[in-house]
Amino acid sequence: MSSVAPPAGAHRADLPDDLAVKFAAFREVLRSMERVVVAFSGGADSALVAEVASATLGAEAASIVTAVSPSLAATELADAEHLATERGWHWRGVPTDEMENAAYRRNDALRCYHCKDALMDALAPIAEHEAATVVLGVNVDDLGEHRPGQRAAAARGARFPMVEAELTKHDVRALSRHLGLRTWDKPAAACLASRLPYGTPVTLERLSGVERAEAALRRLGFAELRVRHEGDIARIEVPLGDLEGILAQRVAVVEAVRRSGYRWVTLDLEGLRSGNLNERLEGTGPATD
Repeated sequence: MSSVAPPAGAHRADLPDDLAVKFAAFREVLRSMERVVVAFSGGADSALVAEVASATLGAEAASIVTAVSPSLAATELADAEHLATERGWHWRGVPTDEMENAAYRRNDALRCYHCKDALMDALAPIAEHEAATVVLGVNVDDLGEHRPGQRAAAARGARFPMVEAELTKHDVRALSRHLGLRTWDKPAAACLASRLPYGTPVTLERLSGVERAEAALRRLGFAELRVRHEGDIARIEVPLGDLEGILAQRVAVVEAVRRSGYRWVTLDLEGLRSGNLNERLEGTGPATD
C-alpha cells in the first residue's frame, strides 16, 4: 500500500500534533476497511476522503464514484471528473434515480433522506461486487445539522471515516491544503434541490432554472452564491462583502437571472447563509446548502 505524499516542499512537521494524530487515525480507519467506494460529490470533504483513500489503499482498492443526477450542476460534475483525473483516482460517474421517487419530488424535510437512499441504491451494488465499504465525506461539524441523508446512508451500512477520526471542517481544510488538494478552499456547493424551499416540488425545470441563474452569476465574477427559488422570484445570496459588487452590476445581474426564467430578481441583504431554508423547520439547525 502506498502512503499519502504531501506536495513538494511540505513535510509532516507542517501539521500540528493534534491534527497529525487525527490524520493517522483517519488513515487507519480507511486501512481497516481494505476496500472502499467513496461517494465523491466534488466538494472539499469528499475530495479529502477520495485522496486519502486512494493514497492509503491504492487506486484499485478505492473506487471514487460521483452520483450523476439533475440536482448536480454540470459544472460540478465536470470539475469532479477533472479533479479525479488530476489526482489519478479510479473514478466513475453513476446515474441515480431520485427524481423517479414521488417522496423525493415532494420536497419535504426528508428530501435528503430519499436522495441518499437513491445514492446507496447506486453504490451498494458496486460495493458488493468489489467487497468494499461505502464511505461518505461527513465531518464531526456536520453531525449537529439537519441532515436526514446521513441517517439514510448509515442505515444502509455506509461509514463516515472522518467522523471516526474526529476531523472537523477546519481540519478538512487544513489537511486538504497540506496534501495539495485544490479543493481546500472551495466554497460549499450543495445540490441544486437545496435551493427550493421545502414544500416546493422538485422538477427538472426548476433545477435547470437555478443552475442557469447561478452559472450566469458566476460568469459575472461571483464565485460563492446561492439562487434561492421562490416561485417567480429569484432570491440571490452572496457573502456580505459581495453585496456592493452585485449592486454595481445590477443591470447585468437582473438580465442574467431573468434569462434563466425568473420574473423578479431580489438580493438578500442578510447575505449568504448556508442552510437558511432549514430555519423554516421548527427545531432544526442549519445544514450546508
